[in-house]
Order: sequence, then structure tokens, then C-alpha cells
Amino acid sequence: MWRHVAANAMTFLMVALFLTGGLIMWGKAQYDAPGPLTEAACVQVKSGSNMRRVSKDLAAQGAVSSASIFRIGADYEEKTGQLKAGSFLIEPEATMKEIVDVITRGGASTCGTEIVYRIGVNRVSIQVRELDPATNRFAELATFTQGEDEVPAEYTQMRDQADVRFRIAVAEGVTSWQVVNAISGMDIMDGTVVSVPPEGSLAPDSYEIRKGDDRAALLARMSSAQETLLAAAWETRADDLPIDSAEELLILASLIEKETGVSDERRQVASVFVNRINQGMRLQTDPTVIYGITKGEGVLGRGLRRSELRAETPYNTYVINGLPPTPIANPGRASLMAAARPDETPYIFFVADGTGGHAFAVTLDEHNRNVAVWRQIEADRAAAAND
Repeated sequence: MWRHVAANAMTFLMVALFLTGGLIMWGKAQYDAPGPLTEAACVQVKSGSNMRRVSKDLAAQGAVSSASIFRIGADYEEKTGQLKAGSFLIEPEATMKEIVDVITRGGASTCGTEIVYRIGVNRVSIQVRELDPATNRFAELATFTQGEDEVPAEYTQMRDQADVRFRIAVAEGVTSWQVVNAISGMDIMDGTVVSVPPEGSLAPDSYEIRKGDDRAALLARMSSAQETLLAAAWETRADDLPIDSAEELLILASLIEKETGVSDERRQVASVFVNRINQGMRLQTDPTVIYGITKGEGVLGRGLRRSELRAETPYNTYVINGLPPTPIANPGRASLMAAARPDETPYIFFVADGTGGHAFAVTLDEHNRNVAVWRQIEADRAAAAND
């Protein structure tokens, strides 16, 4: 009898183990299988939340098929205690395992609301925007100019949300003073900037920041990035480049940056400056004269006077030979590479052509004809503005 009972018990145990193993395998298959999402979604993990609450939210959004399996899988991977606050983009058909990884990995939020501070040559604009997960495009909620416009309610409301992302976008061609002046006016940053970094030493780029970040630390990041870009450009420079140092390359790149915003023209503009240096000609570029007047602190806001074009200053390339003593702005990677490897052209002149680009010339007669065309365009625009 006892032998029979023991045999039945053993059979029951084996069945139970088989069923348990099968259940575990089924659960793991569900955990690793493509999820039910048909389009991307944004899941918000609030500060102080827990995996149970998040799993229920995911199930309600249709991101996971089972909140229980999701929690069990997170527990098994020992990630339940690693939950991070933020807003995270969940891709279509993301597995539970992938979602757990996203919400426990940490780092910046990948969806939701973003506030972008755009430091431009003429102004600092602030944009509040929200990512639409379905289209992966941002919808603008508010935009205003720092220091000029009234601060919209959308900005103050979103700025204090825990999961909002912050980004500073520095345009190519801004000066170091403009960068310092802009970040000094940003109410989300802390710390004081003791001095303006050397001109040209800050890399124009987009920088992810957090509320309360130190201003000096951000400038250090920008400086380190520019050092890397400059070193790379200097390493790949043309053998016959009439430039003696990386600092001179940086100066030349800043002139290129201020002369054209057309990407396809940068190497042509660089060739003009290099050809002039090789032929012993003065560079004769207006942006250097303007920098000598403004010192990079804002924009001139008017045309140059003849007296200013004749004035003997270190930055007046109509008067001095060669390059000015320092960069006149912060050049980006494209201008650095253009300075390092200019096109091979015979051009020694260029002037605006009315399209945003330039007309290039080899001879003075050809250049004068291009200038006459540009003057007529200016006159026609002025007449149209007065109508």
C-alpha cells in the first residue's frame, strides 16, 4: 500500500514539475516575444513610482500582454529596483524584456516634452515641443525669444516637470561671448562664468543638459569637443596648406564660417582665402572688420562705414596682411574641415549672389561684374521694401 502511495506521489510530483516547467517556459516565451504595440508609444515613469504601477500602465496602453509576466520577468532579471524616472519611447512590437531594459537603463528621457534653447547669431530662442511617438516628429507647444518676449505659461509649467528634457543648441558662427551671455540668462542652470572662453574654442553642437547643471561645466564640455574637432581637422590637413599651426587653422575656419552658411560653398570660400595667402594678397573680408568693432559682443546691426574699412586695427583684413590675431567666431566641424582641405580652384574673389550663396571670380573685371549684379539686387530689394 505504502509503495502504491509513494508511486502516486512521485507521479504527482513529476506532473507538477512538468507543469511548472512548462509554465515557466511559456512565461519566458511571452516575456521575450514581440509585444502587442502596433505603433510607438511614450511611457511615463513618475518619480517615486514602482514596477507594479508601471506594469499596469504599460498593460493599459497595450504595450505588454500581461502585467504579471512583466513584473516576474523584471524580478527574475533583478531589475525591479533599478526603475528610472522619465519619459521613454517604446518601439512597436517591443518585447517585455526590451521595455524593462529601457525603463531601467537610465539616462535622458527619449520622448515626451523637450525644451530647446537655441543660441543663434542674432537671438536666443526657446522652444517647448513634444514628441509624437506615432510619427516620431515634434509638435511645437510654445516658442519665444529670451530676454525679449514675454515668457509663455507653457514654458514655466513644463520647465518644472520632472521628466522634461533640456537641450542647448549652439549655432555655427556664434561668438564665445554670445554663448556665455545666453547661458547666463537661462533660468535652469546654476553657477557663474568667471571669464569668456577664448574665441573659437567652443564647439557648435546640440548639448543635452539637466536642470541645475553648472554653466562652467557646460562650457568645459564645449571646449573639449572643439579641441577634438580641431585636432582631427589638423591631422587631415592638405600637405600644401599655407597654415603653420592648428590655431591658424581655427582662425581660417572662423572666417569661412562667417562668410557662408551654404555647406557646398565652404571649401570654395576656403580656396579663395588660401589662394590669396599664397599670392600675398590681403584677405579683405568684412566679418573680420566687424569683429574688430564689436569684439564679438552682439551684432553690428548696420553696414560698415568707409572709415571703418580704412581703419588700422588688428582685425581689419583690408589693411593687415594675412590672418587676424584670433578667430572671429566658433566654427563648426564642416568649416574646420574646409579650412584643412580646401577645394583647388583659381578663384581669388567672391561676392553674394542674392540666393544666399556667392559668385566666385578669377579676375577683377569678372568680380566687378558680379558686384554690380549684387548691387542691383540690393537696390531692387530696397525699392520693394519701400513700396
